[in-house]
Amino acid sequence: MHIAIVASDKRRTHILAVARELGREHRVTIYSRRSDADMKPRARMCHGVIVETIDAGPARDLLADEVLPYLSDVGDYLMRRWREDRPDVIHAHSWTGGLVAMAGARGLGVPVTQTFHHTFGVAMPPAHLKMERVLGRRADAVIAGCGDEESELIRMGVPRNHIAVVPYGVDVDRFRRQGSAAARGSRRRLLHVGPLSPDRGAHTVVRALAAVPDAELFVAGGPPAEGLDEDREARRLRTLAEQAGVADRVNVLGQVPKASVAKLMRSADLVMTLPREAPAGTVALEAMACGVPVIASAVGAHLDSVVDGVTGLLVPPDRPAQTARLIRELLADPTRRTALGFAGADRARSRYSWERVSQELLRVYESL
Repeated sequence: MHIAIVASDKRRTHILAVARELGREHRVTIYSRRSDADMKPRARMCHGVIVETIDAGPARDLLADEVLPYLSDVGDYLMRRWREDRPDVIHAHSWTGGLVAMAGARGLGVPVTQTFHHTFGVAMPPAHLKMERVLGRRADAVIAGCGDEESELIRMGVPRNHIAVVPYGVDVDRFRRQGSAAARGSRRRLLHVGPLSPDRGAHTVVRALAAVPDAELFVAGGPPAEGLDEDREARRLRTLAEQAGVADRVNVLGQVPKASVAKLMRSADLVMTLPREAPAGTVALEAMACGVPVIASAVGAHLDSVVDGVTGLLVPPDRPAQTARLIRELLADPTRRTALGFAGADRARSRYSWERVSQELLRVYESL
């Protein structure tokens, strides 16, 4: 099977990981607008996977509205390219990818699937929302990342029988129970991974820490460590820690290399991920795969991946007192933490490996 992937950003972890798995047995071509002058027009990414970059507009990253004037050029390129080398199925990512995929596939009779990568709760411009409604209804299948997204797509008017729920995955070779852990002291360690803005949950954990004596909090996210002093969100978080009287127990690390995240997670007693919106729930999956108990916000993909009380704990976002109570309960019960860690690792490996995710996508493609 020849699978054409149209990506607004070919560097997206999800797209590349799925392509690698599909490329083991199928032919995959990723099409993306050139956003860097050093990109080659055509390059082999790995076995079975080719990346083609399309000259359309300036060779730099553009916002969705900025790229609009160049979409017709991308659509024309795809139309010519697919008449030379017709794919069996097309998978478009984002609404801009959907527009050019529909244009390029016109008259070919090739099924088109669509993924929007929604962040629900964030206001979308009416014009963008209208585009998504049209694309969602025209696509042969729309891939939702979680049950929450499926419900939102149905409210948008996408036919229920055209929606398939295929979750985001996790690299279970990198994130696993076995492996080295970052150094730590004698305090119980909480870890929060993600951006530093209040909507991402780090502020909730800092407030909760005031009611969890003798525990420390490591926060991995934001700009590189050398830029933390100038970063507005980092300063706000540190000010909050001072106001809460926990500044001596909060360590803001800044951006941590992806290769070091698993070691950092394995050094923690608990991983906290408490965003107000979780379309992918990546941090929870990574912590579960590492066998570390996770406390996650009861939103989005977390509602699917974290089985409350079995593979982790769920708590409504922005509830520091309730979060503190759950932290204290788990820190006081090592047997329960161990059970949650084992169950989480089993669920991550069996349900959310990239191999499993790609197999589910392949079933959608084959059904079309």
